[in-house]
Amino acid sequence: MFERLWVGLIYNEKRSDDDGCIIMWSATACYGEDASEFPSSNMFGSAGEGIWDNGAACGRQYQVRCISAPSPRTCIPGQLIQIKIVDRAQSSISRPSIRGTSMVLSTIAFQAIANASASFINIEFQQV
Repeated sequence: MFERLWVGLIYNEKRSDDDGCIIMWSATACYGEDASEFPSSNMFGSAGEGIWDNGAACGRQYQVRCISAPSPRTCIPGQLIQIKIVDRAQSSISRPSIRGTSMVLSTIAFQAIANASASFINIEFQQV
């Protein structure tokens, strides 16, 4: 069963230069400075307080889809992504857009399910 909650944008993603070195990076509540814990797809997010569970959310995988937003035609119909939790939203560099946010997604994950101009969307998600 999917849960319906708000998700915010934007989270710093790990990026590599031509030599594979990490260049845009900050420590996370889950893994500190261990960049190897980030998925190579850059499909990741940080957990809001509702799913943080005293850090037990670290490493959890979620299927996520956009179901609505304040502006029409924000969601990309039929798109379902899988993300990995790598941080806590309240302590991350990219804080939630609105109070009560369930997840903050990486830019790549967010743009896979919604129009990039949106600052937040309503999602359904399910742990896998």
